[in-house]
Amino acid sequence: MPSLFELLTEFQSSSIGVTVRGLGGWGYALINLFHLLGVAVLGGAVLLMDLRLMGWRRHIPLAYVTSLALPVAISGFILAVMTGILLLSANASDYAGNPFLWIKFFGLLFALANAWWAHQIPAWKNRRQMELTDSDNAALALAGFGSLVCWIVVISAGRLIGYW
Repeated sequence: MPSLFELLTEFQSSSIGVTVRGLGGWGYALINLFHLLGVAVLGGAVLLMDLRLMGWRRHIPLAYVTSLALPVAISGFILAVMTGILLLSANASDYAGNPFLWIKFFGLLFALANAWWAHQIPAWKNRRQMELTDSDNAALALAGFGSLVCWIVVISAGRLIGYW
């Protein structure tokens, strides 16, 4: 079984990695700019949803907030993942020993698992109702808090990767 270093080296040597490196410094910077834009869009939309799930601005129906913020969050996530793959491909082998890469990936795994869990609980499915029960609100608050913690870890670790 190949080591992580070998896998990352192969990814770096792939046509994607060669192409990204061939774009030069300005090309890499432009990809990084779009990556940060995706992270900002995702982070802003997730922050709004998570705060609302935790009870902030409860007078605004949850269905309104999620109908606006969820598609924005998904769009930001797709942009961040696509550009993140491109950024990783440029120097993948350099990140083999970087603990922040692992923290980011595990945080991302937990964030996605939390989002999946939040969509499975009855409170999420009942969010279109005007009045949720106290137990529904507690379950949503837990999901929102878990999401907020996970995304703070992902974004922070992502920024720290370059400083290791």
